[in-house]
Amino acid sequence: MTACVTEEPIKKIAIFGGTHGNELTGVFLVTHWLKNGAEIQREGLEVKPFITNPRAVEKCVRYIDCDLNRVFNLENLSKEMSEDLPYEVRRAQEINHLFGPKNSDNSYDVVFDLHNTTSNMGCTLILEDSKNDFLIQMFHYIKTSLAPLPCYVYLIEHPSLKYATTRSVAKYPVGIEVGPQPQGVLRADILDQMRRMIKHALDFIHHFNKGKEFPPCTIEVYKIMEKVDYPRNESGEVAAVIHPNLQTGNCYTLEIPCLCFLMERLRHWVETVPCTRCL
Repeated sequence: MTACVTEEPIKKIAIFGGTHGNELTGVFLVTHWLKNGAEIQREGLEVKPFITNPRAVEKCVRYIDCDLNRVFNLENLSKEMSEDLPYEVRRAQEINHLFGPKNSDNSYDVVFDLHNTTSNMGCTLILEDSKNDFLIQMFHYIKTSLAPLPCYVYLIEHPSLKYATTRSVAKYPVGIEVGPQPQGVLRADILDQMRRMIKHALDFIHHFNKGKEFPPCTIEVYKIMEKVDYPRNESGEVAAVIHPNLQTGNCYTLEIPCLCFLMERLRHWVETVPCTRCL
């Protein structure tokens, strides 16, 4: 293998849907694959589709007590199980038991966590480690396979912060965001794009396990440089809205360098992240 640091084959993969219960593409796909998972199976792989927050899915809300995608830190995962704990913390412990334990050799190799966004981000892959050669190669393969449909990479790496995302239970966490799609709504085109992203990701892992060599590569990534809040009044209430010329615009082609995520504008920067074999 070239440009991939792991020499062990990938064996166990989970596909999470419903981490946020009102993001329906992942919910729909995982529910479909639980009934008929033929299209996600690959030789030598155990691929498990899983609804992560069933109560939120049932109510079609983001979460019940707290954001499941923010509670996978060791403090929450090590708390004594109790009915007094928020529902999502208890659910995180259950998921950690099924797919972890987090940061252990026994955890699942890869978790694909499926999300929708109201932002016009198109197909976006979320990378948590810019030095992870395996994921860089995977993302490059997905981007190439989807072309000419654009696919972006959002880097959320932080020098000291360990992310407590639902997918962080795995050795190789992969976030997938596809939008724009309103919460509680299902769009056929968005569903098709997410389905294709999973197909190409699984194809890559299959080729990797078969010993296919992948040449050194680089990928462009976006990352947050700073957060710019809306103007607020003396009571802290938002006192502005997004200008009509910017609302629902394609955030990757606007001349103004910002991403609009609900109540924030997130300034971004484009970097080139090479696999370490390219350095």
